[in-house]
Amino acid sequence: MATSILSLLFSTLLGSTDAFAFTCPTTLNPTSSLLSMRNVMQSRRRGSVVRKMALDEQMEARLDGIRRSFLMLTERLGDPDVIGDSNLLRQVMRDRSQSEEVVGVYDEYCRLKEELAGAKELFQEAGDDADMREMAREEMKEIEPQMDEMENKIKILLLPKDPNDDRNVMIEIRAGTGGSEANIFAGDLLDVYRKFISSEGWKCQMIESSPGDDGGYKSVILDVKGDSVYSKLKWEAGVHRVQRVPATESQGRVHTSTATVAVMPECDEVDVKIDPKDIEISTMRSGGAGGQNVNKVETAVDLIHKPTGIRIKCTQERSQLKNKEQAMKLLIAKLYDIENEKRESEERAKRGSQIGTGGRSEKIKTYNWKDSRCSDHRLGQNFPLSQFLNANIGPMIDAMIAKDQEEKLRELSEQTSR
Repeated sequence: MATSILSLLFSTLLGSTDAFAFTCPTTLNPTSSLLSMRNVMQSRRRGSVVRKMALDEQMEARLDGIRRSFLMLTERLGDPDVIGDSNLLRQVMRDRSQSEEVVGVYDEYCRLKEELAGAKELFQEAGDDADMREMAREEMKEIEPQMDEMENKIKILLLPKDPNDDRNVMIEIRAGTGGSEANIFAGDLLDVYRKFISSEGWKCQMIESSPGDDGGYKSVILDVKGDSVYSKLKWEAGVHRVQRVPATESQGRVHTSTATVAVMPECDEVDVKIDPKDIEISTMRSGGAGGQNVNKVETAVDLIHKPTGIRIKCTQERSQLKNKEQAMKLLIAKLYDIENEKRESEERAKRGSQIGTGGRSEKIKTYNWKDSRCSDHRLGQNFPLSQFLNANIGPMIDAMIAKDQEEKLRELSEQTSR
């Protein structure tokens, strides 16, 4: 009995892995056993002093190169030739901003590394001075977790970046199955995204809409501009499902409806080549509010892309030229999105990604009014429904970003270990 109790005590103190490696003798002296346990714990504390923390030389060399480039770009900001060329100045500022964060974190890591080296040296020189050794040990224990944190940040910052993350986007919300209730739900999603866009300090403009007969929208498209818009909103792409009792339901039965959200990164004609022969454009009167101009003059544009069958109607602007520009802009975004989705699907297939396809046909969330729950199927996690309706979707997006980073780190670790 004494043997099993002491074994359990050692297992609890040393952790489950060490419990299997530790073997208690058949006959135990309680005093010697406790002394042995104390020696083991002291040994573990001493072991933490010499724990390896640094990044490998290859990684540090890469970071040193990034820092040198950052400093060179900083110097170029004061170059009269750069200052005099607005396009070049914008490019230099953009390139510099891309490495600014990783350089800042790496500088902090280097500072902590020097402090850790100084604490280790003090520990070695302390000799028999117990107080000095303990002070150095405490300093090391304080620095090491901070270095761990900086190291993890550096690894995340150096992960391959989605080339579209810095782009503006067009969001298309389209009602799916569910009739009028699906239209109303699409309108609810529009309200949430508008609130979120406003909270982020971004700007949005409705460029196409088709209102539902009983409220909401059959389809609506927003043009969203801001800082790194695609990097966040891309996680909202897919099928959203709602389970609730519609306002028109007299029997109190729960209906299931859907709406599809497409998030298309903004691009230009350099990214997508379009043959003018593949486009058919017709004009018509817009109708509705806007004065006599939109009711008497053909300001609305109906554009069809023959190879894909994509059809776009733009009626929001008061001039035909502006509506045509908006229609072409949307067509380019849709064609780019098709190619982008193919490329991402191939990459995710290679990676064996577990966070979803990111395609518009993937069911990503379910909103259950009865249980006041918003379920993200990619995360396998529930959130309060009120959190979504209040447009507090930042934490949900952050969770998706963290999961994607975790997966990329795992992939990177597997490649390194091969």
